[in-house]
Amino acid sequence: MSEVPSDLRYTATHEWARLEEDGTVTVGITDHAQESLGDLVFVETPAVDSIVQAGEGCAVVESVKAASDIYAPVDGVIVDSNSRLTEEPELVNGDPYGEGWIMRIRPEDPDSLEELMDGDDYEHMITEEEEPD
Repeated sequence: MSEVPSDLRYTATHEWARLEEDGTVTVGITDHAQESLGDLVFVETPAVDSIVQAGEGCAVVESVKAASDIYAPVDGVIVDSNSRLTEEPELVNGDPYGEGWIMRIRPEDPDSLEELMDGDDYEHMITEEEEPD
């Protein structure tokens, strides 16, 4: 079973978001997403100062299986990208909620995080996805 920290917010496209003390939002892909993708071989992070819209593709991860867009969970401006992932994309596999973060966004509206799923809702969603029809 995938790890789903209860203190984060989640999107239906398997990104997690954490509001930091400085008001920025750290974003990465969930443990479930990295397990589904397999070993990551490349991560393209967004450019700092890029303006992003919630639901818009702004980063890419590639694994031995597939390439997948990473979507912004909130509207805002990219204030940081995890440059370590250029040389060490496997950080996402080994520590998706820590060292494997992908970007930080200064949200236009910090309250928009409340529109995302909490841990229980996300866990329910991935359980539904995994159940055979």
